[in-house]
Amino acid sequence: MESESLPVDLHIVFSDILQGAGHIHDILPYFLQHAKQIFPHLECMEELKQISDLRQPANWYPEARSLHRKLIFHAGPTNSGKTYRALERFIEAKSGVYCGPLKLLSVEVFNKTNEKGTPCDLVTGEERQLVLPDNQPASHVACTIEMVSVENRYDVAVIDEIQMIRDPARGWAWTRALLGLAAEEIHICGEGAAIDLIREIASSCGEELEVRRYERLTSLTIENKALADLSNIQPGDCIVCFNKNDIFNVSLELEKKGYECAVIYGGLPPGTKLAQAKKFNDPNHPCKILIATDAIGMGLNLSIRRIIFYSLIKAGINEKGEKEVDTISTSQALQIGGRAGRYNTQFSEGFVTTFRNEDLPVLKSIIAKTVEPLEKAGLHPTADQVELFAYHLPQATLSNLIDIFVSLCMMDTSSYFMCDTEGFKFLADMIQNVPLPLRARYVFCCAPINRRQPYVCTMFLKFSNQYSQNKPMTEETLCKTIGWPFSPPQNIVQLVHQEAVFDVLDLYLWLSYRFPDLFPDMQAVRKIQQQLDEIIQQGVFNITHLLKATDVIEEQEEHANTVGKYNKNTRTRSSFVEAEVDGLEEPKKKIYGKGRLTEELLAQGLITPRMLKTLQKEWEQSLENFAMSSDQQQKVKKSTKVYNRRLKKK
Repeated sequence: MESESLPVDLHIVFSDILQGAGHIHDILPYFLQHAKQIFPHLECMEELKQISDLRQPANWYPEARSLHRKLIFHAGPTNSGKTYRALERFIEAKSGVYCGPLKLLSVEVFNKTNEKGTPCDLVTGEERQLVLPDNQPASHVACTIEMVSVENRYDVAVIDEIQMIRDPARGWAWTRALLGLAAEEIHICGEGAAIDLIREIASSCGEELEVRRYERLTSLTIENKALADLSNIQPGDCIVCFNKNDIFNVSLELEKKGYECAVIYGGLPPGTKLAQAKKFNDPNHPCKILIATDAIGMGLNLSIRRIIFYSLIKAGINEKGEKEVDTISTSQALQIGGRAGRYNTQFSEGFVTTFRNEDLPVLKSIIAKTVEPLEKAGLHPTADQVELFAYHLPQATLSNLIDIFVSLCMMDTSSYFMCDTEGFKFLADMIQNVPLPLRARYVFCCAPINRRQPYVCTMFLKFSNQYSQNKPMTEETLCKTIGWPFSPPQNIVQLVHQEAVFDVLDLYLWLSYRFPDLFPDMQAVRKIQQQLDEIIQQGVFNITHLLKATDVIEEQEEHANTVGKYNKNTRTRSSFVEAEVDGLEEPKKKIYGKGRLTEELLAQGLITPRMLKTLQKEWEQSLENFAMSSDQQQKVKKSTKVYNRRLKKK
C-alpha cells in the first residue's frame, strides 16, 4: 500500500504509535478492513465452509439412500469374464443402465444388448441414440459414466472399470455413480485391488458388498527373451509405445522390413480405431502387426498373440495434478499385457515381453508385485456448490471460486481426495473475459477437450464468444471456420491437424446437447464428422507414406535453412507431431529426464522413480530461477510460425 494512499486516520494512528502515545494493536481494525478487501471470503467464511463440507458425500443422493441396494463386486483380471457375467444380469433385467469409461465400450454394450432383443439406448457426451419409435426412452441405456442419471430408477446397474475411481481427473464420476445410482442391484466390475475401498464406501451408506472373484480364462506367459530387434517380430504381435513418436518411428522401420502394420493411439477418432482393429483382426488381411499406445487397454476387441512393451516409462498426472514420469505400475502392466491371448480369439494363449533386453527383468519384477490396494476415491465441486460460492463472492472469477473451494473444503481424507481441477481452471481462465452467466461458464469449463491442442482451445474460445453474443454457430459458419471440406492428409502435420478438427466437431456436438439453440446443426455436423473420420482413416492406412512425405518436407526446410529461413533443430518430426503442446504448456510443467538414458538408469536400478522425481523437481526449480534468453524466445517464435505456415499450406 502506497503511503500517500493511506487514510488520514491511519496516518494519525501510525504517528501516535511512533511517538509512544498509541499501541501496535490500534492497527488491527485497519488491517482487518484491508484483509477483507483482499480476501473477501473472510466475511462469509463459515457459510463457505458449510457449502464446501464434503465429509458425507453419500448424503448428496437421497434417491439412492431411500433404496436397500444390493452391491455385487465382480473382481478379476483382464479377460476373466467378469464384465460378461455382469452384463448377462443387465440384459435380462426389466430395466438397467451400463456405465463405461469409454464411448467405444458403451457403443459395444449398446449394440450387443439390442442384438439380443433388449431395446437399449446410447447416451454419451456427444451422442444420443434412442431405439424406440417416437423417441421414447428404452428400459435399458448404455452410457459413458459422466452421463449416467442419478435421478432415474433402474432394476440393475453395471459400473465398469471401477479401479478408475482413483483417477486424478475422472475419478469423481465413478464415486458419483457408486454413491448415487438409484438401482436395486449394482454390479461393479474391476480389479480386486478396489474391493476394500468399495466395501468401505458401501459401509458408509449402510450397505453390504458381495464379492465374486474370477480367474483369467486363458493363460498369460512372460517370455524369457526380449524382442531385441524388429526383425524378430511375429504375426499377432502388438508393440505398445507410450508416445506417438515411437509409434511413427516403429511403423517406418517395420515398413522398411516389408511388414504391413495397423496403428492405434488415443488421438484417433473411434471409427478409425475400429477400422484399424478390424484390419489387424482379419485373418485374411496381410496386416499381422499392431503398433499402439495404451489406448488398447480398454474398449477394443483385439486378436493379439503377444504384447511387446517398447518402453516401460510413461508420463502421467498424479493426484495433485502434477506431471510425472514413472515406470508403469503393476496395474497398468497387467491391464495392457492382459490384452494378449483373449478368450474366443484365434490365440488361446497370450505372451508378454519387452523390446529391450534390459527392460525384461524390470517388467517381470513389476508383474510379480501385488497390485496396491486403492485407498481413495475422487470428488469434485458440483455446479450447485460453485453457484452458492458465487452468491457469497460475486466478484470472484470462476477459477478463484474453485481455488477457494478446494482450500476450504473438508472431506474424509482417509477415503476421498479432491480430483485435479487444473484442467477446469485452465478453461475458466481462457474464457474469463467472455461475458457468460455462471452456470453456462461452468458448463463450458466441463467440456472434455485436450488443453494441449491450441487449435481446439482456439475454437473453444470462439464457441464461447458466439454463445455470449447469442449468435448461433451454424453448419455454414463452422465449415468456413474449420476450412471444410478436407482432402486426405499428405503428411503427418495435416493428419495431426485433422485429428484436432475432429475434436472440435466433438466439442460442437457436446455443446449442442447442452445449448441446442446456439449449436443447432447437430445432425449436419455429425455427418461432417463421419466424413472426416473416413478421411483420417485413409491417412492412417497410409501412415508410412505420410511419414516419408514429412521427412521430405524436413529435408526441404533444412535446405532452406542455408538462406536463414528455417532451423531444423527448431522443428523436427517429433516436435511438430507434438506441436500442439507449444504455446500452451507452462515451462514448469514440462517433463524433464524422459529419454533412453533415463529408461536405462531406471531399468538397471541405478536410480529409482522417486529419485527421478526429485531430480526433475530440482531441475524445474533451477529453470524457474532464470528467465528465457532472447535467443530461446526467438527459436520458440520461429517454431510457432513454421507450424502455422504449414497448416495454411495444407
